[in-house]
Amino acid sequence: MPRRRAIHSLAPKLIALLLGVAAGNVLALPEDAEQPIHIHSDSAELDQNKNVAIYHGSVRMEQGTMTVTGDKMTVELQDQLVVRITAEGDRAHYQQQVKADESIVFADAKKIVYFTQEERVELTGNAYLTQDKNEFTGELIKYNVREGKVDAQASGQGKVQMILQPAALKKQQSAQKPAAQPTSSPPPSPPPSNQ
Repeated sequence: MPRRRAIHSLAPKLIALLLGVAAGNVLALPEDAEQPIHIHSDSAELDQNKNVAIYHGSVRMEQGTMTVTGDKMTVELQDQLVVRITAEGDRAHYQQQVKADESIVFADAKKIVYFTQEERVELTGNAYLTQDKNEFTGELIKYNVREGKVDAQASGQGKVQMILQPAALKKQQSAQKPAAQPTSSPPPSPPPSNQ
């Protein structure tokens, strides 16, 4: 039993070292990607053969402006890089300042998976995402952080709900429409009447 305790006390240090080295390209803000990943929990276990670290009890992960919380968190490594962070619990939570000039994105679900290399988040189980008072709810929400795209899906008889604020909707529409080109010639004359 003393050996198991020694492993448990050593595991958080090893994991912190691995995550600090492997943090790489995890966040949208350039300065965030340079920051180390900090994880706090009640307990942790590391499986070096599977390149997986599992945290239990009031887990909180922070890196730059991103915070992810849950009852349980699994961090998966590949080639010494963090490739996936999965937070689970009664209500897992994600928040991030994606761009310096935009408000923070908040999300909740029973399960949140952050794919670090693709910079995307999947929310599963009573999922909810909001930014700038725009809200998305569904059983599954896929959020592409890099592209700012949201894909919400329902299951069974459930529905997806989106609440878009008019100012944000106008901004989105104006970004999609090409600017009108000024004309130098007068508008065409109406056709002559036949009397």
